[in-house]
Formats: sequence, C-alpha cells, structure tokens
Amino acid sequence: MSVFSVSRGASLCALACSLSVPALADEAADQSRIIVTASPEVEEAAAKVVRTPGGVDVVSAEAFEDKLAVSLGDALRFSPGVYTQPRFGQEVRISIRGSGLSRGYHMRGLTLLQDGIPINMADDNGDFQELDPQVFQHLEVYRGGNALRLGGSTLGGAINAATPTGRTAPGAELRVDGGSFDTLRAKAAYGYADERGDGWAALTADRSDGDRDHGRRRALRFNGNVGLKLSERVETRFYASVQTIRQKLSGALNESDALNHPAKGNFALDQARNIDSIRLQNRTTVQLEGGELAFGAYYNAKALNHPIYQLVDQKSEDRGVFASLDLAGDLRGLPVELTLGTQARFGQGQFRQFVNLNGKPGAPTAYQKARAQTINSYGELRVAPAGGLWLIAGGIYTHGERRLDNRFAPARSGDVSFDALAPKFGLLFEPVQTVQFYANYSRSVELPGFIELGQTQFDTMAIGFVPLRPQRAWTAEIGTRGTLGIARWDISLYRADLRGELLQYGAGNSAIPAATFNADRTRHQGVETGLDLNLTRWATLRQVYQYSDFRFRDDAQFGNNRLPVVPRHFYRAELKLGTEKLSISPAIEWLPQGAWVDYANSRRVGDYATLNLGAQAQLWPGVTLFLDARNLTGERAVGDISAVVDYSKLAPASRAIFYPIERRAVYGGVRARF
Repeated sequence: MSVFSVSRGASLCALACSLSVPALADEAADQSRIIVTASPEVEEAAAKVVRTPGGVDVVSAEAFEDKLAVSLGDALRFSPGVYTQPRFGQEVRISIRGSGLSRGYHMRGLTLLQDGIPINMADDNGDFQELDPQVFQHLEVYRGGNALRLGGSTLGGAINAATPTGRTAPGAELRVDGGSFDTLRAKAAYGYADERGDGWAALTADRSDGDRDHGRRRALRFNGNVGLKLSERVETRFYASVQTIRQKLSGALNESDALNHPAKGNFALDQARNIDSIRLQNRTTVQLEGGELAFGAYYNAKALNHPIYQLVDQKSEDRGVFASLDLAGDLRGLPVELTLGTQARFGQGQFRQFVNLNGKPGAPTAYQKARAQTINSYGELRVAPAGGLWLIAGGIYTHGERRLDNRFAPARSGDVSFDALAPKFGLLFEPVQTVQFYANYSRSVELPGFIELGQTQFDTMAIGFVPLRPQRAWTAEIGTRGTLGIARWDISLYRADLRGELLQYGAGNSAIPAATFNADRTRHQGVETGLDLNLTRWATLRQVYQYSDFRFRDDAQFGNNRLPVVPRHFYRAELKLGTEKLSISPAIEWLPQGAWVDYANSRRVGDYATLNLGAQAQLWPGVTLFLDARNLTGERAVGDISAVVDYSKLAPASRAIFYPIERRAVYGGVRARF
C-alpha cells in the first residue's frame, strides 16, 4: 500500500472531519454505546457484535426505511467495507474484502443467514434475491474471519438478516412506494404477542419495468414466524418464507452503449431469472445459568428457470441442522466466555440445460444430478486477564463433499471431498466504555461449489467435472471503533494473503473467461472506514470509505497486476438536515478512479460522482411520507464489470461486459404503523 494511496484515503476522512469544527461536543448523540441505534432489539444485537475483535456492523432497518430498498445493496450502502454495485433490478454485486471477484452473476464468498439460519445452498453458493429488505428488523455484518461465531469460514464473512417478531413489532404496518420506470411496491405486516407466545407475518409485492430495457421484474413474497414459550427458559420459533420472483435480465453492454445509451438492454435469447422457493425453519432457545443453548433445523426447496446462453432448469432441496452453546462465567477469578456450535447442510439437485429458444427450452444439452454436504463446527474462547482486555482464540473445522453425476456423459462425472481447519486469534481492548481497539489473525477456507466444479470444457465445449482446490487465506486485521464527542467511527485495516483464489480466467492466451481456476498467490489488502459526525442537533453526516488493493503476486502470466472489478477508492456520504419529523438528506457517491476490467490491466473504466437526495416528513405519529431521488445530475458511467482476461484482445462483438450505473430516478412513498 503506497504512501500516496494511504494519504489520499486519509484526506477524504480529514475533509469530512473539518466540517465538524463549529459543532459542540454536548450536541452529540448518546455516548454510552459504541454502536448507537434507536431500537432496543437492535441495541441488543449491537451489544453482541461489538464483543468481536474485528470488523463488524449492525444496520438497523431505520437506516434505509425511507429508501427504495430493493436489494441488499440498497440496505448496506453505508455499512463499512461492503462494496455494492447494482447491475439491474435486484441483481447486484456484493463483495467484502474482494470476495467473489470472478462472479459476474449470483454470489460466492459470503455466508447469508436469515434469523441466524444459513440460506446458502449446501455447496455454499447462494442468491440474495430471495432476501427482501422490506421485512428486515436489522442486518448484522461480520467481515472476513469475524464471521466465525456464525459458522462462516469464507473470505468475505457473513451477513445475517433478522426479521421482526410479534414482540418486537406488534400491531399493523402498511407501506406503499413507487415512482420512475413504473415501479410499485407494497407491504402489509402484522404482529401479535401475549404471555404464551407471539406471531408476525408480512406480505410484500414488487413490480417495475427497470431503468433499462428488458429489465422488468415481478415478485411476491411471504415471511412469517410464530414463537411459543414452552417455559420461562425455553422458547421455540417456527419460520416460513415463500417467494415467487420473475426477473428479466437486461444483460451487459459494450462500453460505448453503457456510457451513451445506458437505457439499452440486451434482448438476445430473452434472458431471465425466475425463482420459486420455500424455506421452513425452526429455532429453539434454552436459557441456562450463565448462557444460552440454541438448536434447530431447516428445509429449503427451490426451482430456478434461467434462460441465458442456454436455458438452465434447476430444482434443488437443502436440509440442515444446527446447534450453538454460549456460556459466560469466571475461571479462577477471570471472566471467561465460550461459544461452541455446528451447522450441517445437506443438498441435492437436478441440473438440466436446454437450447434456449428465445426463453423456451429446446433440445436438451446437459443433465446432471448433484449432491453436496457442508459441515462447519466451530468454537471460540474469550478470556479477560485484565480490565477492558479480552484475549480470543478459536477455530472452525469445515468438511465438504461434492458429487456431480453427469447423465449425458458419465465419464465426465466426478466427486471430491474437503477437510480444513481455520483457526483465529484475536485481541480486544476497551480503554473506556465507548472506545475499542482490536486485532486478529485468522484463516479462511472457501470450498468450490457446483458452478466451479461443473464447467464447460475447452476441448469439447461440453460440461464436465473439474476437481478444484479450496481457496485459502490468512488475514491480519487491526482496527478501532467507538463513540467520542461528536464522532462515531469504525476503522479496519486488513491484509489477506491467498492461495488458490477461485478466479475465472482462461488458460494460455484465451481472452474470454471460460473456466474457473485456482490462482497461485494473490493478496487482498485495504482500509474499511465508517465515520458519522453529529454536527448539530439538526445535522448529521455519515460517511463510508474503502481503499482496496487486490493483486496477483508474482503470477506466471500476470505478474503483480491488479485484480479487476473493485476500484481502489470508493466514497459515500449523506448529510441529514432536520429532525425526525422533517428532514432532507443530500448524498454523494464518488469513485475517483475506475476499476480495471481485465487481469492483463489493459483497460480501466472511468471515474464518476453521483448526487442523490432523500427526504421524509412525519404527517402524524406513525405515518411518514418519504422521497428517494437518485442520480439527479444524470451521470453516465460504468458501475459493475464482468472481468475478462485481456480486454485488448477481445473482438468488438465480445466486449459486452459493462453494466451502467443507475439512471436518474425519483421514488416516493408512505409508511404507516398502527
């Protein structure tokens, strides 16, 4: 990391801090907590995550309730270290510390959970379209190895979405919003609780034509849970989620069209992603003397109809069980805390492919039966040898099995198993109640999924099994978070040295990524910063900044080139002016230098800056109008990229790898709670 790069990043924060000089310290928010939110339930979640010696964050639904939050990208815009770029509709890139760089679709490198229960499939691949921010109570973000306590072992970490219960959200809630591109969404929710139990349910609907041609989407979702108090110490809760999603895919454009005709879509083959899914879960908690025991099971069923270059038809089922134990006490006068847990996921699927006849199935081209299991067992011990100082040691053991049975070409079938241990060591120091310093050193292990293992072969262009190695990394991290005076901050510096990073790049001089390989040595390092300033009682500035330096290390083909997709610098800021009854919030998003588009570093996209505006007005208690205006200046730029090997060698017809940023749009709505 060069001195220039660090100083450039620091100057952004220094510029923001300079705005706070006139403010008075006694105008700051409540200083008694490190992470400050308005909800008692979210405060409780925040109190748990700040015991982690590394980068973590809790995002309350209040942070995005006055926005058109269509995807996780909208909900996590101001979460430090989370890089998000929308592609179209609910399709968005989410990357933490360079996770899933090679994926121009779906998601890899992150563990997603809802109410503490994994929603990734058994092979660790996942889709975030099934998560609806409208029904979240809060989001917990554990970056990198800090996800150990959720059973996460991947480079990016874990994101847990918590939904309300009848106790945390009693009564009725209604919401309607919409605006540009014929967007219309609605939500109806109701919660009830008494001494014996509680229940909560929400129905949400979403439709839009999208800001690009061929981007129409339709979605209908149900989320609900019922909790029963079996005794004073035992509670069991049943969850159900049902989704039906129909999303046309606008596709990627060449750079000229992305910049000059951003509304253009790619109509070839009527590409789409259609999902029907159901998820059933149970979680039982037992309060112990000095601790808690939790255990449960879940079942997911999913049908994916996905016309792309071929028509992909997948039907899958996943089952799982989990258990965790948290204990706290004293050992020879020293405070001690212990966490133990395990997650076991078992899945099977039928993966068929057909010739794509404009969105309809033609002749069959591939048929595979798949089986997978992933078992993560973890433990963490925390000891306080002195006041304000915690020493942490733990680890996660991962066992995985993958099998692909190729029914059309049995010789191309295969299976593989993995076993890996990922230890973690950390230190957490709290000199005063509202300030923490931390450091940790951890290993991550990321197993290849079916998309990586069942690849199109170069020689025959047929699908076959490719035995890849797990992606492994050692990550060192230091940082601080806290609340002091007018400022609230969260700053982490990390360096991850990877071996076998799963990257999509062709062999030899191939220009288009046609397969996934294990790279040799790569390095991901950077800075994750969040800084909120309470300038006055009616002015609050919140900011996030990321510095990302991802590169090869003495690679035989690419030397020390930078990895594509994620830019080096990225900054967002929002200034809220007003009160809870009436406010206006101008915001900016600034990318001072675009990302590389290829491994050869022959092409870089341009920079951009966008201006957004939010506003809200409380008509009467419980009823609020809101406005969400985006890209007011009509900026045209490239947002996301599907990485290639060497852009300079691509024929013009193969250069459609760019996704434009969101076009100018204005949305508004009303939300009411009774």
